[in-house]
Amino acid sequence: MNTPSSVHLAKLRETLLMMSSLADRNLNLALKSLVERDSKLAETVEAEDSQLDQLEVSVDEQVIAHMALHAPVATDCRFMLVASKISNNLERIGDQAVSIARRAKELNGEPLLKPLIDIPRMGDIALNMLRDSITSFVYGKPEITAEIIKRDKIVDEINRQLARELTSYMMEDPSTITRALNLLLVSRCLERVADHTKNIAEEVYYLYQAKDIRHATV
Repeated sequence: MNTPSSVHLAKLRETLLMMSSLADRNLNLALKSLVERDSKLAETVEAEDSQLDQLEVSVDEQVIAHMALHAPVATDCRFMLVASKISNNLERIGDQAVSIARRAKELNGEPLLKPLIDIPRMGDIALNMLRDSITSFVYGKPEITAEIIKRDKIVDEINRQLARELTSYMMEDPSTITRALNLLLVSRCLERVADHTKNIAEEVYYLYQAKDIRHATV
């Protein structure tokens, strides 16, 4: 039999899954708008971002309401703490998707500076990190956290490599500066997305293992 408390927690979990689905969709659309040079997709990302903002507020309201009404036990308290942090990271992923979409709109109006290889690769890694961190949350698989953290380091390295390459473009040909800077910003956004997905994975680990690994190696 479902208790009012369990129903409330189920609704909170559902809201988080809605957020994760929307963050995934917006990030994917932002990347497609850049790779396919389709600014209409970028506009869709900008228009839908407010939904993530509203869902983040809803999560916090549900957490506060549950704590006030149900005198939650320790495990429920841990779930609510993690839920609030996951929603915050998902909202920030949405913000990064908007930033990528805006950079894409600018880049789409200019000739392609270089073949887009590293950025789509970063995007694929970040998207899969997000999907795996949510899978970990839904199915209770904290053991995959270490693997997600390893992929974050790969994204960091690609970001550094791309920064070096684009800096060389700007030094050799000042006419490339605007396009190179926009690509640098996209790369930096994806590096931050990977950071946020790593944060989600670490929160999931804490949820199921009751161990904080944010500043330690799994």
